[in-house]
Amino acid sequence: MLRLTERVEASEAEISGVLVQPFAVRQKSRFRAVLLDGNDVGVFLERGRVLRDGDLLRATNGRVIRVEAAPETVSTVYCHHRQRLARLCYHLGNRHVMLQIGADFARYQHDHVLDDMVRSLGLKPVTERAPFEPEAGAYHHHHSHAGPSASPPSTDHGLVAGH
Repeated sequence: MLRLTERVEASEAEISGVLVQPFAVRQKSRFRAVLLDGNDVGVFLERGRVLRDGDLLRATNGRVIRVEAAPETVSTVYCHHRQRLARLCYHLGNRHVMLQIGADFARYQHDHVLDDMVRSLGLKPVTERAPFEPEAGAYHHHHSHAGPSASPPSTDHGLVAGH
């Protein structure tokens, strides 16, 4: 089993594998998984930091593995009216919902009760499969990655709304 033990910067290494995981797993500092090439890996990282789409991890043998956010079932609310979108984010944040916020959308892990609340605010949640990159929180480490993203354009990464 390949042991992934260190985070590295993009400029430091050549990528030799891909680890695709949903957000629930990427929150953990220690877990077992399988790379896209079929190799088993064990992740052993410092506690307190979430793995983000595009992060790079170095194995004890020197291999560098890129992390990708797996598509998962989410509810996305597309809204071009900034005040309505802000109001939605306020109500979801008030419930301590993990929330991904973009220029014209808010996304959360699918929940029919939250979907009903969104509808009561006059908005329409769309259930879809998409990578989930919630905000990291005002008191957590924050960084973003340049390059293409599977999320809608103008996506900001990093906070847990309501914290």
